[in-house]
Amino acid sequence: MKRYLVFALVGPFVGGFLLLLTTTYQSGYWTQTSWGEVGKLFVVFFKTLQYSYLFGFLPSLMIGAVDDIILHIKRIGPVLRILLVGIVAFFLAAFTYGSRGAESGAVQFILYGLVGFVPAVISSWLVHKYIDEPQPAAASA
Repeated sequence: MKRYLVFALVGPFVGGFLLLLTTTYQSGYWTQTSWGEVGKLFVVFFKTLQYSYLFGFLPSLMIGAVDDIILHIKRIGPVLRILLVGIVAFFLAAFTYGSRGAESGAVQFILYGLVGFVPAVISSWLVHKYIDEPQPAAASA
């Protein structure tokens, strides 16, 4: 249960920020930006944080479920599990958000894929590092 809590708290926060960065990059916002404009970006992020959690809560829990399923495959170690969860999240986010806007191509696909990859990898790593995972039971002699 703690696994899903970590994914639900970290995923929408990091993913929402990366989605905001990606959309501002795609719109050309970063071509002539001053430090005051960067401050406005953070204001927008904190004002829209509630919507990041509203729309990112269920996708984060779904990626947490993928992490939980992969955890129960005994041959897959933690590093491979973290990478597999990140890859699944990458493609889900890329196909979900990749068709947004007028542009399309490899850059847009990769940027929107990173919106899913980074929060999933961070969440999966935090779960591995700080949440107790079940150890395989030893056979009694």
